Amino acid sequence: MSPEKADALAAEVRDWLTSSGIVSAERKPCVLGGHLGFPPGPRADEVVDVSGWSLPWQDVWFNGLDVAAGRTVFDAGQGEPMAVTCPHCSVRIELVDENFALVHTAWDPFHEVVDGWREGRDVVIPCPACARPVEPASWIWADDHFAFGHLGFTFWNWPPLRPEFVAELTRRLAGHRVVLLEGKF
Repeated sequence: MSPEKADALAAEVRDWLTSSGIVSAERKPCVLGGHLGFPPGPRADEVVDVSGWSLPWQDVWFNGLDVAAGRTVFDAGQGEPMAVTCPHCSVRIELVDENFALVHTAWDPFHEVVDGWREGRDVVIPCPACARPVEPASWIWADDHFAFGHLGFTFWNWPPLRPEFVAELTRRLAGHRVVLLEGKF
């Protein structure tokens, strides 16, 4: 997806979310990262599963929608990446030991992939098992720890998104790959 297409699609989806009342159109400091986001709208409860959540979840100060259009590494935000799998040979590369500490000899090449993407570079490395080169966005991260893309929607501190909402959002993303990261797009 080109940056121009990412910007246009971000605006289209953002307009749908605001016009449907899922998020408020007025931007406020409600997301992490020092910029403005879109607070939950009057119909936000309709797209989340609040079972097991103490209400009102909307009162947390950083609970807005952050729309990122541009080359971004999206991450699950908790803990270390556990493993990554080669898309060619399906070999799983463990990145942590039995104590959940990073194994630096395994992690370091992937660290370069992640940092490279953030810096605007495509760091293509060969799979340690089959030696075939793998593009950054093609690695399969355990628990979808990372996703590399040009457009993302982060719903900060929202309860789990309802499957029907995820399906509608996916439809509106016009066939682009969608990865759900621990309640974040």
